[in-house]
Amino acid sequence: MYTLTHDDGIVTLTLAMPGKVNKINRDFAEGLNRGLDEALAVPGRKGIVLATGHRDFCVGADLDMIFGMRDPAEIRAVTAGLNQLLRKLETCGVPVVAALTGSALGGGCEVALACHHRVALDDATVQIGLPEVNLGVIPGGGGTQRLPRLLGIQAALEIIAQAQVLRVAKAKKVGLVDALAPTREAVFDAAKVWILANPGAKQPWDKGTKPPGPQPGSEEARNLLLIAAAMLEKKTAGNYPAAEAAVRAVADGLAVNFDTGVAIEGRLFAKLVASDQAKDMLRTFWYHKSAVERQEGLPKLKDARFNKVAILGAGMMGAGLGFVCAQRGYTVVLKDIRAEALVGARAHCEAQAAALKHLPEAERAAILARISYTLDLADLAGTDLVIEAVVEDVAVKARVTAEVEAYLGEDAVFASNTSAIPISILAKASKRPANFIGMHFFSPVEKMPLLEIIVGKETSEETLARALSFGSRIKKTSIVVNDGYGFYTTRLFASYILEGCQLVAEGHDPVLVEWAGRKTGMAVPPLKEFDEVTLTLGLHAFEGREAVTGQPLDLDGVALVRAMVTEHGRTGKAGGKGFYDYEGERRIWPGLRALATATPAKTGVDYLARRLLLVQAAEVARALDEGIVRNWRDAEVGAIFGVGFAPNTGGPLAWMDRQGLPALVEELRALAAEHGERYAPAPILVGMAERGERFFAEGAPG
Repeated sequence: MYTLTHDDGIVTLTLAMPGKVNKINRDFAEGLNRGLDEALAVPGRKGIVLATGHRDFCVGADLDMIFGMRDPAEIRAVTAGLNQLLRKLETCGVPVVAALTGSALGGGCEVALACHHRVALDDATVQIGLPEVNLGVIPGGGGTQRLPRLLGIQAALEIIAQAQVLRVAKAKKVGLVDALAPTREAVFDAAKVWILANPGAKQPWDKGTKPPGPQPGSEEARNLLLIAAAMLEKKTAGNYPAAEAAVRAVADGLAVNFDTGVAIEGRLFAKLVASDQAKDMLRTFWYHKSAVERQEGLPKLKDARFNKVAILGAGMMGAGLGFVCAQRGYTVVLKDIRAEALVGARAHCEAQAAALKHLPEAERAAILARISYTLDLADLAGTDLVIEAVVEDVAVKARVTAEVEAYLGEDAVFASNTSAIPISILAKASKRPANFIGMHFFSPVEKMPLLEIIVGKETSEETLARALSFGSRIKKTSIVVNDGYGFYTTRLFASYILEGCQLVAEGHDPVLVEWAGRKTGMAVPPLKEFDEVTLTLGLHAFEGREAVTGQPLDLDGVALVRAMVTEHGRTGKAGGKGFYDYEGERRIWPGLRALATATPAKTGVDYLARRLLLVQAAEVARALDEGIVRNWRDAEVGAIFGVGFAPNTGGPLAWMDRQGLPALVEELRALAAEHGERYAPAPILVGMAERGERFFAEGAPG
């Protein structure tokens, strides 16, 4: 659990819990407490260096413990014990330095904050921060009290309420880390030097030192907190109680003494941990996402046998893909039929490299050196993986497939980045359909974490395993789905933006529709989202869906979009005008209301928000029923990380569980009778409701 060494009065307490990481639970607290007692008992001790025996300093709270706790009183007792220990650490009478040779996240950051000084390894892989709000909770180890007293109100709120995790260079700049050192040995040397120079070290809040910036209780501080609360409401539409609690913990805690502030934080923390939202968010953001990233239950290969990757199409997606692959060590060929596209792709890659300021110049140059740009098919010879990112047209993709395969070896994999066209249809143009697979990336590919891998009817298990290995290497979270028009994420995304159009066509105020989208917790409101992808592409996708499935989209919302494009020339954000005007003050186009003459019998933000969620729930259930989604965890991870489904719900399946499936089925049936079959509950949903089943058992992590 821990080891002690001492040299010239400097005691190093090294924490190394069983396993690969230090995580905060009862065992951690017991070990730290015993180790601290032993360190303080060393004769002639001058100070303590708190270090890690693992790669990371501490990864934060034991989420298994957090997930299993439902009793607020028990949660308060556990956090009170931890906070007493951290107070013991910072008031032990000798200087204590945190040696951050690895990342300190969440509770690990809070342990570091309880030390008098923090020295970090100057390495871009080392990070420090408080990401708890992203899991539906707040810091529970005094983070909401120490950080504002250390950095000031504004800087602390930015880190806590926005769940920021900072590289150490940025952490040093804002004051979260006190010093950087180039090597592990230098970290310990710097820690010892500081201890010897500061024998009477105390925390600022124990010395009565005022925090930087506006002082607690001042009018300026009150205004700052009011602005923070208003900005938070604007950004989250009230969907994240954890973010609101973080602001409250800072505001209320600074109005009292430190120990009382910690008690206030503890009560807020306990309420959040016990909540349904925290359990659902933890299940998806930790358990499901971790299982997806470990690729549990999926075929695995140690070596995907990919060295050279070719990207067909050098637009924004292709250029981004090329850069991401080069960043992970692949030799990349970007191929296009237009020289100007290659010029743009090169500029894009150079801009991406320049943005990686945490990397040495030589490393950034090496990434760019791995990318070549060509108009010549012959340059694709020797490629192990081809990712096609050309226009969404079956004939064009078929021609490109045939042309490129002539230059590939028998072992090469051909992947299509299509967002909707069934892989089995595209694979008909391939001589090796077993080596043909779908890899649906999301834009901007440098930032979006998800990769949707689509298995065609003839795709081999080996090809799937190679694709999954590739996804891991380029640091993507890969879900695997079966084939069908729109796969999973595109179907879900389309149901959302199309319903926004349909609601406008029914006569609902577009402003209300957009606010309803925000009210659901969706990342972007539906009309704005449609503008981002462009209305012309949307129309093309509607037509493509009808051509492939034989099922026309006979909806007033489709007619509305067609009229906007063909009669009003409003094509979306890229064209300068769509549902919104983008010249001058951005606002919803005033002429939009005139395109709908109906007057709805019922409206309102809550009503519209519920319909936007219900239509997506119905589509998810159909994807499950049709066997498109192979694993329920993928439905949650794909929805949130691919298309921005309300993260505050934990995902569409968790949301349906919270509604109660029997009541949900009845509500969907009523809406289907009134507004159409897109609301009809799928047979899988009806059957589960009749049997009293849930997608996820209450209290179960998966």
